[in-house]
Amino acid sequence: MLPEALQAQVLGNRIADYLLVLAVAVVGLLALNWLVRGPVLGGLSRWAARAGLPFEQALRRPLRRALLPLGYVGVLYLAVRSLALHPALARAIDVIALVAVTFWGIDAIVSLLDGLLRTYWATGETDAGRQQLLDTAVPVLRGLLWVVGAIFLLANLGLNVSALVAGLGVGGLAIALAAQGVLQDLFAYVSILLDRPFQLGDFIIVGEAIGTVERIGIKTTRLRSLGGEELVMANTDLLSSRIQNYRRMEERCIAFSIGVTYETPLERLREIPELMQQILAQTDNVRFERCHFKAYGDFSLTFETVYYLTSSDYGAYMDAQQQINLALKQAFDARGIEFAYPTQVLYLNGSAPQPIASSAQ
Repeated sequence: MLPEALQAQVLGNRIADYLLVLAVAVVGLLALNWLVRGPVLGGLSRWAARAGLPFEQALRRPLRRALLPLGYVGVLYLAVRSLALHPALARAIDVIALVAVTFWGIDAIVSLLDGLLRTYWATGETDAGRQQLLDTAVPVLRGLLWVVGAIFLLANLGLNVSALVAGLGVGGLAIALAAQGVLQDLFAYVSILLDRPFQLGDFIIVGEAIGTVERIGIKTTRLRSLGGEELVMANTDLLSSRIQNYRRMEERCIAFSIGVTYETPLERLREIPELMQQILAQTDNVRFERCHFKAYGDFSLTFETVYYLTSSDYGAYMDAQQQINLALKQAFDARGIEFAYPTQVLYLNGSAPQPIASSAQ
């Protein structure tokens, strides 16, 4: 037999009923907290460790962030709804519970997808583009889910959402037509991050634009040119152009030509390919490919040399070419071989031809 004080009626329920609901809620919350933090997360963590999965980032944070709040809302809702409530108050509690479940449900879905994608799809230093795509896509996904969640809430509140959905469709079409260029750049941005024709830090050439990729934005990509200024290019323009990406070049193939005078003796001409091979063999990071007497030029005998630089660094290429040029000058001076330069021959009154040097201009 309950004491008379506990049988007193307050808002249609006995005080004993309120105390019972409070006790059930406290016990339920403590039990749920222990169950989720202990057996559930602990068991999943041990299973992930045996399977070699990164459980902490992929599952633990999303589950703790959303599963516990959803459980708390469920326990409190069941406890409170066991009381005899005024219809208006009962309806208000239903709405609050629905809003809470929608909020934490959307948060749970987004957090779980974000954790799984960052763990299994965008891992490692080479996946910076995928990480950047997730940084952009996750807020967009969250916004879309919130739109769906808002429509779901309005529908459960008894409102007619058919007209709203139709209006959103017409409005979305109008916005899409008005922002066609922006949408093209957005799709180009997604294509860049997924297909990865270049990444942050790559040195690229696009038409006449040359520079290092500093930022890949939703609408534009920013390059830092060799002169130091920032180049801003629309993503659509980038994908519609031919892109030369030098970062992915493992070796640099260099072909260069030199010209010697027509007065060079035949024996010296035969020495030049072997001499070039010796010079390149003594140059760092260089692999000799070939050297040939290529053509009779307008004012020179042209030799073409091809070699590979075992580095993609432009500075290493310039160092190697400088070393080759200096060694070639020294070797030609020692052998009396002269580099050719543009000349003209002028005849005056049948006299012997006199060479007149002219500039390359």
